[in-house]
Amino acid sequence: MGDDVNPDRDDLPLRANTSHILVRHYVLDLDIHFHTQVITGTLVLFLEPGPGAGEGAWAGEGPGAGEGDLYTAQPSKTADSWEDESNGDFTLVLDCCDLAVSKVEELDVASVLDLLGLLEEVRGEESVVEPQPGSQSAVLIQRLISLPATQWKKQHHLYSQCSRAPASESGRPLVFHTDRWSLQVRHRGTRTPQEFPRALRICYETKPEGGSVRWTKDQDNRSCVYTAGSPINNRALFPCQEPPVAMSTWQARVRAPRGCVVLLSGENQAEPTHLQETGLCSWDYYVTMPMPASTFTLAVGSWSLVPTAQQTALFGAPHSHTGSLDLPFAASPQFMFERSALKDEKHFESGCTVSGENNVSCCHVDYPCRFTEASAWSQRIIPHRVFAPPSLVPKAQFQILPLLPRCLAAAHATLGVHPFPRLDILIVPAGFSSLGMASPHIIFLSQSVLCGERDGVGGVQPGLSLCGSRLCHELSHSWFGLAIGARDWTEEWISEGFATYLEDVIWARAQQLSRTETDEQSKLKALLRWRRLSEELQNSEDQLQILRPNMESTGQVSESGSSFVKHALNPEKNFMQVHYLKGYFLLRFLASKVEDERFLSFFKLFVMKYHGQLILSQDFLQMLLETFPDKERQGLTLEAIHADWLDRPGIPKWLFEGSAAWTQTRLVEEVKAEVVKWIGLNQSVGRGRKRKRARPKVNLDRVVTPEQLVLLLELLLEEAELSVTSLCTIQRTYNLQEQDAEVRHRWCELVVKHKHTEAYHDVEHFLQHDQAMGVYLYGELMVHEDARQQALARHCLSLLQDEMDQSARRVVEEMVL
Repeated sequence: MGDDVNPDRDDLPLRANTSHILVRHYVLDLDIHFHTQVITGTLVLFLEPGPGAGEGAWAGEGPGAGEGDLYTAQPSKTADSWEDESNGDFTLVLDCCDLAVSKVEELDVASVLDLLGLLEEVRGEESVVEPQPGSQSAVLIQRLISLPATQWKKQHHLYSQCSRAPASESGRPLVFHTDRWSLQVRHRGTRTPQEFPRALRICYETKPEGGSVRWTKDQDNRSCVYTAGSPINNRALFPCQEPPVAMSTWQARVRAPRGCVVLLSGENQAEPTHLQETGLCSWDYYVTMPMPASTFTLAVGSWSLVPTAQQTALFGAPHSHTGSLDLPFAASPQFMFERSALKDEKHFESGCTVSGENNVSCCHVDYPCRFTEASAWSQRIIPHRVFAPPSLVPKAQFQILPLLPRCLAAAHATLGVHPFPRLDILIVPAGFSSLGMASPHIIFLSQSVLCGERDGVGGVQPGLSLCGSRLCHELSHSWFGLAIGARDWTEEWISEGFATYLEDVIWARAQQLSRTETDEQSKLKALLRWRRLSEELQNSEDQLQILRPNMESTGQVSESGSSFVKHALNPEKNFMQVHYLKGYFLLRFLASKVEDERFLSFFKLFVMKYHGQLILSQDFLQMLLETFPDKERQGLTLEAIHADWLDRPGIPKWLFEGSAAWTQTRLVEEVKAEVVKWIGLNQSVGRGRKRKRARPKVNLDRVVTPEQLVLLLELLLEEAELSVTSLCTIQRTYNLQEQDAEVRHRWCELVVKHKHTEAYHDVEHFLQHDQAMGVYLYGELMVHEDARQQALARHCLSLLQDEMDQSARRVVEEMVL
């Protein structure tokens, strides 16, 4: 990788030298400034030499100077001198972008009296890192990092104390340098990671244009800010180690104006402390489970807590946080493997420690793991809260709150112990670029998952299908994506494919569907996803269709630990669904080989084995083949799966063969019958009959599922011509303005295709209020070369460009301007 990375190129550099040195804990102390749209504060890093700390020379291994600025005690005249003046000193490299760093200093942790008590505990013990003679600070920090999980409260207290320590007066200054993608720090005269300071404080501020944070207005036109999550994760929020292998814990104190609510990835439910001298409020959060820095999430705004006292119960009386639900199949002996039956399998043998009352095997580093807590096993519904702008509180109260306990309980029944002890859900501003994003302890949801209020049918509002399935998708990420993460970010299917597959299972259980209803719903969704995947693969580059783009090199890094994320900076990739859909179909393929119920039971075994760890594709696939050895004898091999599904573009043969069966289910046949009626009506109108025709009889009216409506509109989109009369009748029959965003998106496509000018206001409304889904509607408006449609696209872009997600704006501007 070259030193000067072009931000418009496809690949995102991960420059942190994690093989040499690792951040084990972050302490953030931040102030939110809405008037200037910056966050100021300090970041304290607690460091430990990495697994490759004893190898090689260090001079010149960091990235080049690039276009950055140089900050030293005696600034050099040119950035190029940064490398010239290294003198063989070791360089700490952090991932960093669009931050103004003003100071980096070593902390005098030996001045922290509470920490000195650890020194006596260390004497006589063999040091893990063998610090240099006289390096009392290194011994103290190593002991602090190594405290057992049972002492996490003491550990976090000491981290906090150390973060406020004065700067060291060792006489050897720290010098640092920033370029486009990194912050580099040297301690003059320090040649190895073992000698490098173990506690650093970085003073910095963000920039308004930084890609990790979004400064915007909420739906009530009030200022707010939240972390964007991608494509550059958190490097424009704080200097960090972005590679997934750099898992760490953190604690954060955030000060914001009174009236604001600060939500953050933290295990505790923080309460604000009012600061009389400044008029601000301070919020404190922490985590004890090590996770990649990319999972850190922050949202600050005038959010309202959605009240639970008067919630409308779609499913009967509200459930308590510790209640239980009787869900279909949950105790079925055919559905459950006995845990003891596989305790002697190969995948339980190496590297595992047994702890806790439940005799749980944990293979991860030491932390307070919920899988070892007896109470967590029975806690099917974890404590949860919902936040929204005031104008959306009624919808959130009516739609999200009643669904959430059902979805939480169904997720627990499917995957086992909730990895995290609590959950906040936030309805984010309209410019949010996707339908949802899961982070530890917090989920962002787009307003597009909400719908108009409609009468319930069969105990569940049809219009809530998108909201419920999206909730289940994001909840699935607590297990696949967070508790179990991808060791190589290019393998997004490990997170998104699993969540797409599991959302159907969990949502069906949350609705308490019968086996037959579950199977019918599953096949209808498979057909819709097959159609979407087929279209996307026809209109995308081959290299973006591969689930494992690095193939046999997946997971490999340079000697220093640096690497890159392939295609991460391609703005179009953010709006592609290949890793969701192709990954989902791979899991359906595997389930067909081992039977659905046994496959889901295997998921629980996999979670038990790999929670708290990072994986590659082969970890899941190899354990599956070991658990079901007869399948490998039948030709299901790791090599075949890689070749057919992960390492090549296009559609595997199994998908072509299986898709035909999905078109022959009852739900699909009902839709196809209605399409025939609509086509007949349209042809009658087209023949110019003057006699006023009655509305066609529609079997699906008022009992149609949103998925059936989506399929119906997609099939009608294949018709070359639909009259205005037909379009108006379709709109009235299905009350399309009140349907969920997936349905309304297809309606807008019909409107654009057939130039139904009377409904252009529906298109404009969708582009403004459903920005997470409307990106490619701009392309539809432009492609027909209709002046009025193109003017509509330009008008909406001009209204929204300041609040749009950066990637979305770039994609839309390429289509429109």
